[in-house]
Amino acid sequence: MREQMHQRVKDAQDEITGALSTIDGHNFEEIHWERPGGGGGRTRVMEDGGVFEKAGVNTSAVHGVLPDAAVASMRGKGIDSDERRFFATGLSLVLHPRNPHAPTVHLNYRYFELGEAGKPVAWWFGGGADLTPSYLYEEDARHFHGHLKTACDGVDPAFYPDFKKRCDAYFWLKHREEARGLGGIFYDDLRDREPEALFSLADRCMSAFLPSYLPILERRKDMPFTDAQRDWQLQRRGRYVEFNLVWDRGTLFGLRTGARVESVLMSLPLNARFRADFAPAPGSPEAEMQAALRAPRDWV
Repeated sequence: MREQMHQRVKDAQDEITGALSTIDGHNFEEIHWERPGGGGGRTRVMEDGGVFEKAGVNTSAVHGVLPDAAVASMRGKGIDSDERRFFATGLSLVLHPRNPHAPTVHLNYRYFELGEAGKPVAWWFGGGADLTPSYLYEEDARHFHGHLKTACDGVDPAFYPDFKKRCDAYFWLKHREEARGLGGIFYDDLRDREPEALFSLADRCMSAFLPSYLPILERRKDMPFTDAQRDWQLQRRGRYVEFNLVWDRGTLFGLRTGARVESVLMSLPLNARFRADFAPAPGSPEAEMQAALRAPRDWV
């Protein structure tokens, strides 16, 4: 499963960056990095592109010995073992388009093992994808969620409603009492059936990304926008930064296990604003977006 999942995330990276480069007109910069404790990754980043202000699509496969903080986290997952040897591989993606009408999107699918290769004492899958627009287009949300539901239903129809609720709960800025975006799916520590079935889930979800996002991007990337709409987009990106630096578990795991810092923080936008007078005008499209963030809804 280690080799199978690692190969799948590399293939997905190739598929996605190829499609995004075609749309943007610019190529990704590729950086290969090695983790001092074992393993490494392949980071692909584009900045100041034609469509994307910043885009990152990363793969990694790291192994070694868990630090004390990570072991404590394992105990919190109900894994009672003194084993510290680990392996983790995954695909992570964050796209920040230039146009305020085109949504930011995030994706992450990963596999983790604790123990010796071929003889893990514990293993699990995690992942998900979510949409973070600055402006509310309900048809975009329905399209995105619909593709995720179809991918999940191919393995278990119970997955999407469960993972959607988990996503709404996870991507919640507690200090703001609002969601980071319009959600999607999120799952972690998934090991309730044979690994082949859960690999199939990850495989289907990775395959669903391009059809779930590219039609939305094509509809929005060339829409006219004002300076005020750009300002709102940058303020919403400030909220994105707040979540990723304060609450995101993946960021903490990467920093604790010695991954390349710039790859871990790839999700941060190139530009963001943090202003005290962030409240939108009543009845405005900005206020409509904020209301949707404060009361998550079902889209399919």
